Amino acid sequence: MKSLLLLSGIAFVVALAASLFLTPFIQRLATHVGVFDHAGDRRMHESPPPRIGGIAVYLGFVFALFTVAGVAINLGRFGATETHALLGLLFGATLILCIGLWDDVMAMRAGSKLLGQIAVASILMLYGSDFRIAGIGLGHHHWVDFPLWVAIPLTLAWYLGMMNAINFIDGLDGLLAGVAAISGASLFLIAVTKGHGVVAIVMIALVGAVIGFLPYNFNPARIILGDSGALFIGFIFAAASVIGDTKQTVTISLLLPLLVLALPIADTAATIVRRTRAGQRLSEADRGHFHHQLVFRFGLNVRQAVLLIYAVCFILGATAVVLSGAIGGPFRAAKLL
Repeated sequence: MKSLLLLSGIAFVVALAASLFLTPFIQRLATHVGVFDHAGDRRMHESPPPRIGGIAVYLGFVFALFTVAGVAINLGRFGATETHALLGLLFGATLILCIGLWDDVMAMRAGSKLLGQIAVASILMLYGSDFRIAGIGLGHHHWVDFPLWVAIPLTLAWYLGMMNAINFIDGLDGLLAGVAAISGASLFLIAVTKGHGVVAIVMIALVGAVIGFLPYNFNPARIILGDSGALFIGFIFAAASVIGDTKQTVTISLLLPLLVLALPIADTAATIVRRTRAGQRLSEADRGHFHHQLVFRFGLNVRQAVLLIYAVCFILGATAVVLSGAIGGPFRAAKLL
């Protein structure tokens, strides 16, 4: 446990420092090459900010994981299983970042972006069974394996749903970065208590990276995450929930993140219903999201709306942490580092 906390501390500090240091350079790069946010009805900026901030978050995250992996391997705390999981996650994260960057710079069609997400999720599932939802635990010791024709579509739906739910909530300055920090910290605490070393390190690295980015992203934002950042963050939440001990994948790794991230997931479900009833395309932007309603319908300013959503996410995260301890008995913890 001590070594896990030490490695987690290193991951957090490195990610935060790297993201904090690199974000101004990414901002200048975006300004220099002219990559700005698109104008539209749902946008809340007086002037379009640079939109490839996801690069800074990604780099902070990657620097942290490489640093921790080097320390852990030298100390004999990382074996082949942990290294395999980290390499697969980093590979998938790099691919999804590239798709998001393509959209930020070239404005991909919604169908093309969805195909890209499917390709990344499929590659990750092919990389190893640890990246698939393998089955479900029933009771203390009973496990039911899913056949591939169930596991693959279910896992694909999980990846796509999580990435797009996170992408939908990225509508106000500082909203997604703060929600990711709060939700990631909650999942980090759960992973530590359950002994999920890799998941804990991945989550705390993400938390450090988004906190380092947040000072530049909070209202009024000097740079935004863009699709590169939103898809990357959604992918990390999806993949980290699946990797680890596959014998508890559905029970702990999926149900608790559903609670932690209940707000963006519920907002996405409401968006699908609303746009379907109105005969709109699901990819069509509007101001019907929960965070937009707080501003346009209830009269909150951007900062008030964001802070209110932070509070809701904190309550959901704290509830998930408490429940994880209350229901921890039936589930087998993974190996402690």
